[in-house]
Amino acid sequence: MAFQQGLSGLNAASKALDVISNNVANGSTVGYKLAGSQFGDVFAAALNGAAAGVQIGIGTSMTAVAQQFTQGNITPTNNPLDVAINGDGFFVVQTADAAVTAYTRNGQFDIDANGYITNSGGYRLMGFLPGGGTATASPIQLSASTAALTGAPAATTTMDIGLNLDSRNTTPTITPFDYTDSDTYNASTSTTAYDSLGNPHAVSMYFVRSATAPTMTGATSRWDVYTSIDNGAPSATASHMEFSGTGQLVGTTAAGTYTLAQSYAVTTGAVSPLAFTIDFAGSTQFGSAFNVTEQSQDGYAPGVLSGITISKDGVVQGRYSNGQTNDIATIALATFPSPGGLLAVGGNNWVESAESGAAQLGAPGIGKRGLLQAGAVEESNVDLTAELVSMITQQRNYQANAQSIKTQDQVMQTLVNLR
Repeated sequence: MAFQQGLSGLNAASKALDVISNNVANGSTVGYKLAGSQFGDVFAAALNGAAAGVQIGIGTSMTAVAQQFTQGNITPTNNPLDVAINGDGFFVVQTADAAVTAYTRNGQFDIDANGYITNSGGYRLMGFLPGGGTATASPIQLSASTAALTGAPAATTTMDIGLNLDSRNTTPTITPFDYTDSDTYNASTSTTAYDSLGNPHAVSMYFVRSATAPTMTGATSRWDVYTSIDNGAPSATASHMEFSGTGQLVGTTAAGTYTLAQSYAVTTGAVSPLAFTIDFAGSTQFGSAFNVTEQSQDGYAPGVLSGITISKDGVVQGRYSNGQTNDIATIALATFPSPGGLLAVGGNNWVESAESGAAQLGAPGIGKRGLLQAGAVEESNVDLTAELVSMITQQRNYQANAQSIKTQDQVMQTLVNLR
């Protein structure tokens, strides 16, 4: 019987060496998970009824090749689309025709010719659209082309201007106000507004120290404000701003109101009129030179996708040439009741099986799913030193089993030589 036992030992050691060799070969494979050989002893069915303590086994057999889903080291890369999972979970990837859905820890992604975020095997990364609700929404194949469509322009609706008007200024001696003659106003500034097509328009503002007495409660001085667009002539009727004796803005058209409504006809084919409000809240009238302290508005020109960033929560954000950003999607992560039951299909991909249980999809950082680190990859969790030691151990096991076969052969030879 030692022949059969020794032969099973040789087979077991050989298979264990196969597993170890595969681990060593994948020591530098991104996202690879260490595999371990598991063996069980074998007893003949006819001996099942034998008394305890006198059973002799007939060898060993491999019962499983179990992968160890422990965390690998995370290493930074120069690719912003590389993503590492720090914790539990798998990226969900899918073939272009959606025929195969697989799961991987390899986060080496790039954008293919069709704009999809893919891995080297051509599998497309899956995620949830913004506002879709990751608890119930089905993931889709993520495309940077969809993100490029969101670089549309936006018309200006609000403009914030903070400034200081010099309290030492007096009413101009030359009247009436003429925007082409700087002697008829005390100060001026300009900013940019955008129409619905993203066309820029220069908005000019002229400030005149008024001889008209202020009418708002608490106000001690008044300034007339004239505005125009694209270097055109301002309206003949001025708006006004009134300030207190401490230099604080009391109001524009009434106490406590700091905005001026603007409306201009545009001929660019955009929505006309271009209407927005100028908010002067925070403006002052101190004894110092005219100065613009704040200037912003909420419109912007059209833009093209200039880059993609990925947050630790899996949010894929597009950056556009007009300075805007937009959330494109959230990367989906899958967890399983029993990851060890996943079936390896090569290319660092696994597919679910009855033993693994169904995939549970969600956003990174939710539940037991790990967080992401962009611009990095998860290295193989193979410990080469430990594998080389295991290789030596299995080599000795192979030699020992070969020796048991040799010994049994010598015993048989002795029996044959009996006379």
